Amino acid sequence: MSASGRLILAVDDEAPIRRFLKTYLESQGYGLLEAASGRQGLDLAAAHAPGLILLDLGLPDMDGLEVLARLREWSAAPVIVLSARGQEEDKIAALDGGAVDYLTKPFGVGELAARIRVALRRADAALEPAGPVITAGELRVDLANRQVHVGGTEVRLTPIEFKLLAYLVKNAGKVLTHNQILREVWGRVSEEQAHYARIYVHQLRQKLEADPSRPQYLRTETGVGYRFIPHGEKDV
Repeated sequence: MSASGRLILAVDDEAPIRRFLKTYLESQGYGLLEAASGRQGLDLAAAHAPGLILLDLGLPDMDGLEVLARLREWSAAPVIVLSARGQEEDKIAALDGGAVDYLTKPFGVGELAARIRVALRRADAALEPAGPVITAGELRVDLANRQVHVGGTEVRLTPIEFKLLAYLVKNAGKVLTHNQILREVWGRVSEEQAHYARIYVHQLRQKLEADPSRPQYLRTETGVGYRFIPHGEKDV
């Protein structure tokens, strides 16, 4: 991980939260920049190019979703939303707006640290050319030849199933909303298609999971979407 990847920006108007984050994250070897407003957060992000941004939605000068939209105009740094807003529509809006993850306050430090590690690993991987073969635990996805193996055994997928799996695997660790999946796999979003992702994820679980009722790879983020978890990944 690069030096800039160890620098985190926390945009939160609650001083106790910033102090808590500073104490914990610095103990884990990260550097922390603090911003108490959206405008200050944007300025610090532009000046220091942090490797990751922790963003509260309830800021005093502008809504956190507006801050996120402005960041996404020029910054590729992963953004994890930390917010007291726990409604599904807030999570969906943040994830659709470009956040890579969403934690509802109060949250555990262990879970936060795990989400940060995953986001930074994914950001580092995104800088490298994607290989034609992606391996995650027992799962092997050959993008070039459109082949899938689990434990050495080939699994036959339909074209749509493969397209959905490839999208999930290439975004391992990231929450993908229903709308994001529909746009990527089916090309558009409509009420008539809202159930497509659920149906096809169910079909993939039947083919890929050892126990589809307790999936190891395809995790449901209730009311929001799905997250691909590489087998054996314990810190997500």
